[in-house]
Amino acid sequence: MIIINVKDGESIDRALKRFKKKFEKTGVLRELRSRQAYEKKSVARRMEVKHAIYKQGLNLES
Repeated sequence: MIIINVKDGESIDRALKRFKKKFEKTGVLRELRSRQAYEKKSVARRMEVKHAIYKQGLNLES
Protein backbone atom coordinates (compact mmCIF):
# COMPACT_ATOMS: atom_id res chain seq x y z
CA MET A 1 0.00 0.00 0.00
CA ILE A 2 1.29 3.42 -0.92
CA ILE A 3 1.05 6.04 1.82
CA ILE A 4 1.43 9.74 1.06
CA ASN A 5 1.59 12.12 4.00
CA VAL A 6 0.10 15.49 3.07
CA LYS A 7 2.06 18.24 4.77
CA ASP A 8 0.49 21.33 6.31
CA GLY A 9 -0.21 23.92 3.64
CA GLU A 10 0.57 21.51 0.81
CA SER A 11 -1.86 21.55 -2.09
CA ILE A 12 -3.75 18.42 -3.04
CA ASP A 13 -2.35 18.68 -6.57
CA ARG A 14 1.21 18.46 -5.26
CA ALA A 15 0.36 15.45 -3.06
CA LEU A 16 -1.39 13.77 -5.99
CA LYS A 17 1.68 14.31 -8.14
CA ARG A 18 3.86 12.63 -5.48
CA PHE A 19 1.39 9.74 -5.31
CA LYS A 20 1.44 9.24 -9.07
CA LYS A 21 5.25 9.24 -9.10
CA LYS A 22 5.41 6.64 -6.31
CA PHE A 23 2.73 4.53 -7.97
CA GLU A 24 4.58 4.55 -11.29
CA LYS A 25 7.80 3.44 -9.59
CA THR A 26 6.07 0.33 -8.21
CA GLY A 27 5.48 -0.91 -11.77
CA VAL A 28 1.93 -2.13 -11.11
CA LEU A 29 0.48 -0.87 -14.39
CA ARG A 30 3.41 -2.18 -16.43
CA GLU A 31 2.98 -5.64 -14.91
CA LEU A 32 -0.79 -5.54 -15.42
CA ARG A 33 -0.38 -4.75 -19.11
CA SER A 34 2.21 -7.48 -19.56
CA ARG A 35 -0.11 -10.06 -17.98
CA GLN A 36 -3.05 -9.23 -20.25
CA ALA A 37 -1.65 -11.42 -23.02
CA TYR A 38 0.86 -14.25 -22.72
CA GLU A 39 4.17 -13.64 -24.42
CA LYS A 40 6.53 -16.50 -25.19
CA LYS A 41 9.96 -16.29 -23.57
CA SER A 42 11.67 -16.29 -26.96
CA VAL A 43 9.58 -13.32 -28.10
CA ALA A 44 10.20 -11.46 -24.83
CA ARG A 45 13.94 -12.06 -25.13
CA ARG A 46 13.94 -10.88 -28.76
CA MET A 47 12.18 -7.65 -27.77
CA GLU A 48 14.61 -7.16 -24.89
CA VAL A 49 17.59 -7.49 -27.26
CA LYS A 50 16.00 -5.10 -29.79
CA HIS A 51 15.43 -2.55 -27.02
CA ALA A 52 19.04 -2.89 -25.82
CA ILE A 53 20.33 -2.34 -29.36
CA TYR A 54 18.12 0.73 -29.71
CA LYS A 55 19.34 2.20 -26.41
CA GLN A 56 22.95 1.47 -27.35
CA GLY A 57 22.44 3.34 -30.61
CA LEU A 58 21.08 6.33 -28.72
CA ASN A 59 24.14 6.37 -26.47
CA LEU A 60 26.50 6.30 -29.45
CA GLU A 61 24.84 9.34 -31.06
CA SER A 62 25.38 11.54 -27.99
